[in-house]
Amino acid sequence: MENYALLNWALLLGSFGVLIFIGYLSSRVVKDSDETGFLVAGRSLGPFVGAGTIVATGFSGWGFMGSPGVAYEFGSVEVLGNFFFAPAMVIAVLYFAHFLRRRAEELGSCTIPEYVSQLHGGGQLLERWVKGVAATITIVLLLVFLTSQIKAVGLLGASWLGIELTESALLMISVIILYTMLGGLAAVAWTDTLMVAGMGIGAVVMMVQIFTDVSLTEMIDRLNAVDPELLNPSTSAPYGDSKGSVFLVLPYAFLFTAVLPYMAVRFLAFKPTVKMHQVAIWVAPMGCLLSLVPIVGMYVRIAHPELAEADQAMPVYLATFLHPALAGIITLFILFAMKSTANSLLHTVSSAASHDLRTALFPNSKASGARILWINRIWVAILGFVGFLMMLYAPPFMLSWLGILGSGTLLAVMIGPVFISSFWQGNGYGALAAMLAGLMTSGSFLLFTEVGWVEGPLYGCLVSSVVYVTVSKLTQAVSAGVVARSC
Repeated sequence: MENYALLNWALLLGSFGVLIFIGYLSSRVVKDSDETGFLVAGRSLGPFVGAGTIVATGFSGWGFMGSPGVAYEFGSVEVLGNFFFAPAMVIAVLYFAHFLRRRAEELGSCTIPEYVSQLHGGGQLLERWVKGVAATITIVLLLVFLTSQIKAVGLLGASWLGIELTESALLMISVIILYTMLGGLAAVAWTDTLMVAGMGIGAVVMMVQIFTDVSLTEMIDRLNAVDPELLNPSTSAPYGDSKGSVFLVLPYAFLFTAVLPYMAVRFLAFKPTVKMHQVAIWVAPMGCLLSLVPIVGMYVRIAHPELAEADQAMPVYLATFLHPALAGIITLFILFAMKSTANSLLHTVSSAASHDLRTALFPNSKASGARILWINRIWVAILGFVGFLMMLYAPPFMLSWLGILGSGTLLAVMIGPVFISSFWQGNGYGALAAMLAGLMTSGSFLLFTEVGWVEGPLYGCLVSSVVYVTVSKLTQAVSAGVVARSC
C-alpha cells in the first residue's frame, strides 16, 4: 500500500507540474497592455478548446462527486437529470453563443457584469451601479459555489493521499491559484481541455468496470430489491415533488450554460472566426459521455446500501472496486474535474473584483497595463484563500445543494439582463431590479423552503424576468431623460 501511496503522490505532483507549465505557456496570451488577455484569453479560443472548457466546467466537480451521491440517495432521477446537461449545452452553443459573442465584442465587454452595464446604458452613474451590483452579487454567490468545490476536491484528495482535509484543500487551491494567476482565462481554458480528456477516459473506465461486473438487468433487479423508488420514483426529488419536475433540468441547464458569468464568459473568448456548429460538434459527445457518471452512485447503492453519507459514493467506489493503481489514475482525473470548475469560478470572481468593481468604483482611474494585470492576479490569490477559509468554517452541507444555491441563485439574478435582453432589451433600472429580485426569490426558496433544487432557481428566474420587463417599462421616461441629459 505504501507503494501505491507514493504512486498517488507522484501522479499528483506530476499533474501539478503540467498544469503550472500550461499556465506559464498561456501567460503569453496575457499582455501587459491589454487586459482582455487575462479576462477573455485575448478572444483566442478555437472550437475544440472552447468546447473542452465549456463541458469541463459544466460537468466537473458536481458531476463526479456530487452527482453520484445524489444518484446513490435518489436513484435514476439523477441519471436522467444529469443527461439533460449535454443537449442543453449544445442548444446554448448553437442558438445563443454567437449572439452574445458578437454583441459583447461590439460593446467592448470583457466580463458579464460589464456586458450588462454597457448593454443597458442609462448614463455613467447608472452603468456604474449596474456593473457594481452585478459584480458584487457574482462574487458573493460564486464564492459560495467555490466553497463547495474546494471541499469536494479536498475530500477526495484527502482520502486519496492519506492526509487531512485541511491540508488537501490548501494544497489543491494553492496550485489552482498559481496557474490561474499566470494565464487568466487562457490558462483556465487550456487546462480544462486537458482535464476533460482525462474525465472522459475516467468515465469510460468506470462504465466498463461496472457493466463487466453486473449486467444492466441484474443492476435493475438489485436496485428494486434495495428500494423500488430508486428506479420508479413517485417524485422527482431532489428536483421537485412531481414526477415531471426532473424535465425542468433541461431549461435550467440551458440557462446555466448561457447566462452564468463563469460559463457565458467563454462565449466572449472565442475567436471571431469560429463557427458555433463546430463547437457543438465537440460539446455533444463530450457531454453525453460525462452524463453516464451518476451510474456509479447506483452501482455503489446495490453493493453498500449502508453508507452514512451519500456524498461518499464515489470515494467508496474508487477504494472498493478498482485496482489501487487504476483507482489512483481515475482519482486524478476526478480531481481534474473538480479543478476545472474551481479554476473557472476563481477566475470569474477575481475578474469581477479586479475589473468590474474597480471600474465601477473608480471609473477615471489611470493605471498601466502591467499594474492592472497584477491587480487581476492579486485578486485571484485573495479570493482563492477566502474560499478556502469559507470551506473551513462552513456548516455541514450536501455538495450538490451548495453548488445549486450559488449557481442557481446567480442564474436567477442574471437571466433578465443577459438572456431576456437578447430579444427584449430593458434599461438599467430594470436590470438592477431584476438582479435583486432574482437574488431574493431564488435564495429564499433554497434556504427557507423544501422546494426542489431546480424549481427554486426557476421560480427566481420567472420573478426576475417579470420584474426586468415591468420595471423597465415603468421607468422608460426616467431612463430616456437621463440619456438625454447625458447627451
